[in-house]
Amino acid sequence: MRFSFQKIDRILKRSEFVDLSVTGRATRSELFVAVVAPSRGELSRLGVTVSRKVGRAVERNRIKRLAREHFRLNRRMLPRPLDINLIARKAANGKPNQVIFQELHKIFEELSGG
Repeated sequence: MRFSFQKIDRILKRSEFVDLSVTGRATRSELFVAVVAPSRGELSRLGVTVSRKVGRAVERNRIKRLAREHFRLNRRMLPRPLDINLIARKAANGKPNQVIFQELHKIFEELSGG
């Protein structure tokens, strides 16, 4: 099992984000909305969206970094390859790292059917 997070593990193109928002189903939590659809490839991929409404650049980058790290370490929980767009809510601003990881873990458990 590889634990790196490379360019092929990311959703990068706007068209892919738009397709995902149209075809995917949304899972909501207190801090995030996860839009999920089956992946066209063999790997699960992650896109992270954090708008300026969430906070300043330092906070937005911290949330994105934590989301990518959680995905990198826990993608094996997913039962099949999925494309996931994690959208941060305003409530995520200022939350401790542990709280954000717990919320992401709940989302991944829900996606894995457990």
